[in-house]
Amino acid sequence: MNLWVVFLLVGLLTYTIRLSFVLVQGRVNMPSWFQRAVRFVPIAVLSALIAPELFNPGGTVDVSLGNARLLAGLLAIGVAWRTKRVGFTIGAGMAALLVLQIFLGH
Repeated sequence: MNLWVVFLLVGLLTYTIRLSFVLVQGRVNMPSWFQRAVRFVPIAVLSALIAPELFNPGGTVDVSLGNARLLAGLLAIGVAWRTKRVGFTIGAGMAALLVLQIFLGH
């Protein structure tokens, strides 16, 4: 039972911290250095989530042409750069991954 109380308290604390930024936005003037730094948080988080799946798919580092996830990710990066459209990027990356997994036997 104590473990559930800890989970609940930590969850509420995390939610409160995240909610504070939403509630304060527009009401408090943040320093310009802070605004510049916060602008890069989504990119950093997305990179931290995606990079291990691209470069370390089976628990070991794989930067070979046999790594279907890495190849599909590189194609998705190219599509994102050229089109700047999220839907096309996701669709192209998923389609490439499916095709590569079929041909590479993953």
